[in-house]
Amino acid sequence: MTRLHDLYAQEGQSPWLDNIRRGWITSGELAAWVEGGVRGLTSNPSIFQKAIQGSAEYDEEFTASIGSGMDVEASYWQLVTSDIRAALGILRPVYDQSDGLDGYVSVEVDPGLARNTDGTTRAARDLDERLGEPNLYVKIPATAEGLLPIQTMISEKRSINVTLIFSLERYAEVMEAYLAGLEAAEGDLRDISSVASFFISRLDVEVDRRLDAIGSPEALALRGKAAVANGKLAYELFTRTFAGPRWDALAARGARVQRPLWASTSTKNPDYPDTLYVDELIGPDTVNTLPDNTLEAFNDHGTVARTVDVAVAEAKAVIDQLAALGIDMAEVTQQLEDEGVAAFEKSFDELLGVLSEKAATLG
Repeated sequence: MTRLHDLYAQEGQSPWLDNIRRGWITSGELAAWVEGGVRGLTSNPSIFQKAIQGSAEYDEEFTASIGSGMDVEASYWQLVTSDIRAALGILRPVYDQSDGLDGYVSVEVDPGLARNTDGTTRAARDLDERLGEPNLYVKIPATAEGLLPIQTMISEKRSINVTLIFSLERYAEVMEAYLAGLEAAEGDLRDISSVASFFISRLDVEVDRRLDAIGSPEALALRGKAAVANGKLAYELFTRTFAGPRWDALAARGARVQRPLWASTSTKNPDYPDTLYVDELIGPDTVNTLPDNTLEAFNDHGTVARTVDVAVAEAKAVIDQLAALGIDMAEVTQQLEDEGVAAFEKSFDELLGVLSEKAATLG
């Protein structure tokens, strides 16, 4: 047994792996991670850029795709769905054994559609039908334009990972979209699943930058506290939302809660503990998706203890103190959303550029 097993068995939090590489699939390394306690997998355009651009493992399939007449973008999606399909097979036993709680593999729609409601809806539906597995999560960014596609996909009984959530206000809108989607769905709701990916460490990076610019002792004392505080308040909002008559009516139809998923949980500041964003956000009905180096660190020296709903009053005080210093969390989180969308789109475009150059050499 590992700390990852203990995290789920003792505290009800599911550890997932936030990375994918073809070599891990073919070598058995991904299967070994699952054996060691990993209960799901997430990917994004930046992860696929690093995997495909940094390896020759995809060359044979890419060459065959181009040779068959596919264009570069279609070939890219062929590479991505090949990896996702293989990972779905490896995680399927977890899905079956957990009665559909875990065992999911996430793949994101084209990041260029993040501000396109209709395009996101079509792309999410197409990806879900193309892969056609019950343990697939299609990732939709939590932009304002993404809220309706989220609701629509849930109403169609498609399982969705809502990504790039930074603010409590947007998180509330995401949960509302999920609930409204469940209410619009017909019949039994047991086969619908969703997670809401709340991004953690990037908040500290930006807030710390602003605190350093202020430079006062009061400001510097708040460094490294905003992200965990925001996560704790998100969990409090989650527990309030999935309770009461409205939720009880959906639960009676078999609905599952939309679990908060802590994303971006590697520590960006080397002065902070490398398991900070795992240790401080542990609790039931949650997921933490971790890069492999953070998974290894937690397995080695992380602390398995319920923390996500501890010191919530102190978390609220942190946010209040930041506001008193002139740090507008609405402005910060909107900036981070914009930067996140742009970063994924850049990764996608850069990789297509590299693949186009490679395709030209094949001609």
